[in-house]
Amino acid sequence: MADEVNYPDYLALDELLSLQRLRSEPEHPDELLFIVVHQASELWFKVIVQQLHALIAELKGGDTQRALWHVQRINTLMRIVAEQLSSLDTLPPQRFLQFRNFLGASSGQQSIQFRMIGALSGQRDDSFVAALKAGGTVPAPLQEALDTPRLEDLFVEMAANRGRTLESLYTGPGPDPLFFLAEALLEYDQAFQRWRFLHVQLVERIIGPMTGGTGGTLGAKYLSQSVTQRFFPMLWSLRANLVTQE
Repeated sequence: MADEVNYPDYLALDELLSLQRLRSEPEHPDELLFIVVHQASELWFKVIVQQLHALIAELKGGDTQRALWHVQRINTLMRIVAEQLSSLDTLPPQRFLQFRNFLGASSGQQSIQFRMIGALSGQRDDSFVAALKAGGTVPAPLQEALDTPRLEDLFVEMAANRGRTLESLYTGPGPDPLFFLAEALLEYDQAFQRWRFLHVQLVERIIGPMTGGTGGTLGAKYLSQSVTQRFFPMLWSLRANLVTQE
C-alpha cells in the first residue's frame, strides 16, 4: 500500500546515509563534507543527464516549448551544482592535506556522468575523446552519448525545419520561442562554464594553481584549459557576425 511508505523508506535514508564512508585514519571531520559535496554533485548529474536526454528528444521532435522547459530546468540544476562548491571554500589546504592521501587514485575526471553531460551537450573535440579512450574501453552509456547528435546541430535543424536561420532569430521582427530557446541554450553554456570556473578557483584555493591533482591528473592546470570550451560555438560566433555587420 502506498500509504504505508514513510519518508525514511521512500528515500532509503538508512542506505543513503551509510554511503559516506570516511577512509582517513583517524577519521578527519572535514572528509565528510568533501564526500557529501561530491556525492551530491553526482546525484544532480544524474538528473541533468536525464533532462539532457529529454531535451534531445524534444529537439528531435520539434517541440520548442517543451525543449525550452527542459533547458530552463537544466540551468537551474547547474546553478545548484555550482553553488554547492562554495561549501568547500571553507576547507583550508592544511586540513585537506591531512586526508588527501586517503583518496588514493580517485579523481573527479573519472566521473562517467560528468563526461556524459559533456558528450550529450556536444563536446566532441579530439582531446576530450582521447581522454575518454585513454582508460581503455569507453563505457556503453558514455559511447551512446558520444553517438548522439550535438545539441547545437539539433537546434539548427529545428530552426531550419521552420525556415529559420540562426541569424534570423536575432534580426527578425521580434523574439519568438526559437529565440528564447537559443538564449536558454547559451545560458546553459554559461552555467556550465561558470561551474568549471568555480571548480578551477576551488582547486587553486585548496592545492594551488600549478599543483597536480589526485590520481596523477594535472589538477587546476587541466581544469583551467577546459573553461574556454563551449557547447554552442555557432550561437556565440553569431554575435560577432552581427557586430561586424553594423
